[in-house]
Amino acid sequence: MDKKTVFSHIDHTLLKPEAQWKDVDRVCKEAVDNCMASACIPPRFVKLAKEKYGNRLNLCTVIGFPLGYNTMRVKVFEAQEAVLDGADEIDMVIHIGDAKAGDFDRVTEEIRAVKAAINGRILKVIVETCYLTDAEKAALCRCVTDAGADFIKTSTGFGTGGATAADIELFKQHIGEEVRMKASGGIRTKEAIEGFINQGCARIGASSGLTAYQDQPDTQNTGY
Repeated sequence: MDKKTVFSHIDHTLLKPEAQWKDVDRVCKEAVDNCMASACIPPRFVKLAKEKYGNRLNLCTVIGFPLGYNTMRVKVFEAQEAVLDGADEIDMVIHIGDAKAGDFDRVTEEIRAVKAAINGRILKVIVETCYLTDAEKAALCRCVTDAGADFIKTSTGFGTGGATAADIELFKQHIGEEVRMKASGGIRTKEAIEGFINQGCARIGASSGLTAYQDQPDTQNTGY
């Protein structure tokens, strides 16, 4: 798989708590220079990035991140603020406790509220698969579909585990036709990135995408 194709799938990500503007600026420039799908950055820096890069950069930010237990009104406000600052895409974390309690109607309501607040921008819903049973993952696929979100996303990268091939296969069986998939969390190698793309993921959340292709020779996919 050529780099141009791969990079067009990558949300080039920097969400470390100690990130400063100089670090975020570097990631944004890398995303522009390599024609990546987006730069995924903390909300604090969205306005600065939009002012510097304008329409040259697709800007993604995170809402309710990384734990997801903010109230619905707070998530809606965060999303609206991010859009006003210039965000093109929103990655929100669900309330995982609601999912574990089986309150999937409330999860759907929350996703729908955030989607309505962002004026047609892309919404990716992080379900944090490492904390879920397969039945809960399947139910959340229905929540994401029914709420009209654009993507289901595996992980924040801050949980106990990241994306797995098995979870992507499960998503494929249960999401609606209009919902796309984003794999994220622990994706650091060329083989892993290409493996998830080959599985059908439209986006890959990774902070190591450039490093993977600079430091590794071209090889056949061997699993991930």
